[in-house]
Amino acid sequence: MKIKAIFDGEVLRPVEPIELEPNTTVELELELETEKPIQSNDEISFFDVVESLNLEGPSDWAKNIDR
Repeated sequence: MKIKAIFDGEVLRPVEPIELEPNTTVELELELETEKPIQSNDEISFFDVVESLNLEGPSDWAKNIDR
């Protein structure tokens, strides 16, 4: 399982909900992202999420969304 999390200065907090029972022990391997971190779930905008997906496609997606 791969999850994204934010370190708030004390603990790692998952960006999205994860399906684990409370008090489940896990082993983590950390990989720092090169992009700017999102500060907290309260500050995540739709555009931040879309940008983080790194979608690839034609430059005219909006004009040809139905194709």
